[in-house]
Amino acid sequence: MAQKSDAPGAGSLVLNILWIVLSGFWLFLSYLVAGVVQCITIIGIPFGIQSFKLAGFALWPFGRSVVRQAHNSTALSVVGNVVWFLFSGLWLAIGHAVLGVLLCVTIIGIPLGLGNFRMIPLALAPFGKDIVRNGSEHGEVIFSF
Repeated sequence: MAQKSDAPGAGSLVLNILWIVLSGFWLFLSYLVAGVVQCITIIGIPFGIQSFKLAGFALWPFGRSVVRQAHNSTALSVVGNVVWFLFSGLWLAIGHAVLGVLLCVTIIGIPLGLGNFRMIPLALAPFGKDIVRNGSEHGEVIFSF
């Protein structure tokens, strides 16, 4: 009997390569720049860490899931998400929306455009969420690629 593998399949690889070429690289750079700017101050370091985490996800999303953190503090997550939204989240979400619309104009870009739309809630409020490989048991799945 063959064992089930949790590794992403060939479809995920193809989608990730298309994603990098059509939008992932630019999103990665956006999150990277936001993270560097946030890390300039000591207070901004937790926000920079979130931005770097999202940069990796924006670069290679297919085959991974967003889950709720089991060990998070709800109050700190809410405060972190409010500050994030004001300084970074809104602008990053606008980037996802613009790229999503541009990708949906083409037939081949529709799945990638929809992926950008799915990432908007994460761009607006990343605290209290983790990014894990598909199939791993790390908490309640919010959405999956």
